[in-house]
Amino acid sequence: DRIFHILPLDQAGELRALWDEFERGQTPESRFAAALDRLQPLIHNYTTGGKMWQHHGVKKHLVVARNRHMELGAPMLWKYAAKLIDDAVAGNMLCE
Repeated sequence: DRIFHILPLDQAGELRALWDEFERGQTPESRFAAALDRLQPLIHNYTTGGKMWQHHGVKKHLVVARNRHMELGAPMLWKYAAKLIDDAVAGNMLCE
């Protein structure tokens, strides 16, 4: 609320509505946006050799659970993400 109140009134209302739509995840657009939102941290963890996954003891099933909903908004992105996860396990970046 604080961030939206910084904006001019017309922009605040429009952007807040978009944010609420994203949070609800009920439209195809919001599900696609959520898939993109999840993909970036996954790629970051993968390209840094899984350092944060290893530091925090994150297991594959937790990464899958956190990102599985990508399949609803972008099935091809989920397929790519699932391959990254499997590759991370194979490369000892992520524990089974």
